[in-house]
Amino acid sequence: MPHRSDRSPSSPSPALPSRDALAATLRAAGCVFAEDEADMILAAADGDPCAVEAMAARRAAGLPLELVVGWAEFGGRRIVVEPGVFVPRRRTEFLVEQALALAPDALVVVDLCCGSGAVGAVLAAALGDGVDLHAVDIDPAAVRCARRNVESLGGHVHQGDLFDALPARLRGRVDILAANVPYVPSDEIALLPAEARDHEPRVALDGGTDGLDVLRRVAARAPAWLAPNGRLLIETSPHQTPGALTALTDAGLHAELAVCEDRPARVVIGTRRVGGEG
Repeated sequence: MPHRSDRSPSSPSPALPSRDALAATLRAAGCVFAEDEADMILAAADGDPCAVEAMAARRAAGLPLELVVGWAEFGGRRIVVEPGVFVPRRRTEFLVEQALALAPDALVVVDLCCGSGAVGAVLAAALGDGVDLHAVDIDPAAVRCARRNVESLGGHVHQGDLFDALPARLRGRVDILAANVPYVPSDEIALLPAEARDHEPRVALDGGTDGLDVLRRVAARAPAWLAPNGRLLIETSPHQTPGALTALTDAGLHAELAVCEDRPARVVIGTRRVGGEG
């Protein structure tokens, strides 16, 4: 017997669900901001009812909204995000704001542990033409995603382990070194929300026994790469702040802390003072 499609050519196409109906589905799945998420899904689906159904199902199954729609808002830009890549957090915008306030005329910018490249992309867009942007990640999926966000701005993306991936010509020339390093202690990974624990790469989350392993590695080598008065900026948590500041000081950097209570966010800043080690 010849195969017969379940849907004949004359069958009507499924109707596009209303915003309220979609929000109700999302709310039943536990989405707190169901109406906002419904708006994003409807916009991303661009009028395709089948796409709406598929995206709603993925979201209801626990996939982060940003990975469902394919982008995250960060620093006023739409940042492409893909499955298996760390989703940029809005609190990290504070790191970008601090970098721009401290070095508004930066010419060389490095985004270590770049993930999607969100930090570097927003910095490059704000600093304008002439900025030499380099983004680095050890994870191939992150590198592929970062290229979509960074190369359109004239930046360069490198795969490798921290500074080892950078061109040697950048030594002693970096004005802004942004490093959104993993800082979750290894034994606390299991306590993270499922959206992060189940859908983001462990390499982007796990900071070792006390969460500071990668931060210490970055701080120790940063002076050799920073320009005179260049800044290293790293996001950290309240209970890790003392250890993070000590790591910067031990590396010969002038260390300080910036805090934003609203988001909340904490950024440790290390400056290579003129005449200092490096």
